Amino acid sequence: MVIDVLKQGNKAPDFETTDESGNPFKLSEFRGRKVMLYYYPKDNTSGCIAEACSIRDSWNMFEKSDIPVFGISGGSAKSHQDFKNKFDLPFPLLMDESFEIAKLYGVYKKKKMYGKEYMGIERTTFLIDENGNIEGIFGGSSGIEKVNTKEHANQVIKFWNLRI
Repeated sequence: MVIDVLKQGNKAPDFETTDESGNPFKLSEFRGRKVMLYYYPKDNTSGCIAEACSIRDSWNMFEKSDIPVFGISGGSAKSHQDFKNKFDLPFPLLMDESFEIAKLYGVYKKKKMYGKEYMGIERTTFLIDENGNIEGIFGGSSGIEKVNTKEHANQVIKFWNLRI
């Protein structure tokens, strides 16, 4: 099933995959907790580094609020491991080498750079509530605002009104 556009209030599509270390992941296992699921285009690119480091630098807010954070993108397990280790990221990076999960979430799109069209991940963050519903979206065509890569953690903290 391919979703055209997910919106606030929709049920977050469940999926199974592994993280960069091969550990199994199933979204529905996190029911009862808020979850931040962020799609990023590619490991080790400037915008993706800024976004991941923004989350890393505010990690204590997510940890103390008991909100698990998961980055997800195409790329190999080795690429994800290298990215995670290089920038000391404290959260898992989920695997989506075939982009099937990105298609399920409607974030695998036609993009354009330097006049060249290609298919890739549209930077989008889904904030999922305790019942598995999408509470907020940043980026994408239905986001409440564009992802500010350098300040993304603060965008999410403000949305959820997190406090230590």
